[in-house]
Amino acid sequence: MRRLCMRVLVSAAGLALAACSSTGFDKLGQVQPWEKGNLAKPMMVFGRDALDTKFEQHIYFSKENASGGYGVGGGGCGCN
Repeated sequence: MRRLCMRVLVSAAGLALAACSSTGFDKLGQVQPWEKGNLAKPMMVFGRDALDTKFEQHIYFSKENASGGYGVGGGGCGCN
């Protein structure tokens, strides 16, 4: 019974995914520069206080034993 329920759930998820991919989501296109105006405003920044953000990054990288490279993959071992 449990196996049957899992098969039904997986099949339903697959059908839902197939339906979403065929509805035209891939035809939305790129966001144009003039459409990004609101995102460039200072109020849209995640960390408004630059000093506070720098302090939080310092604590995070001290705990993770890594420094620099904020926003990129890889660790502190230099194996990017």
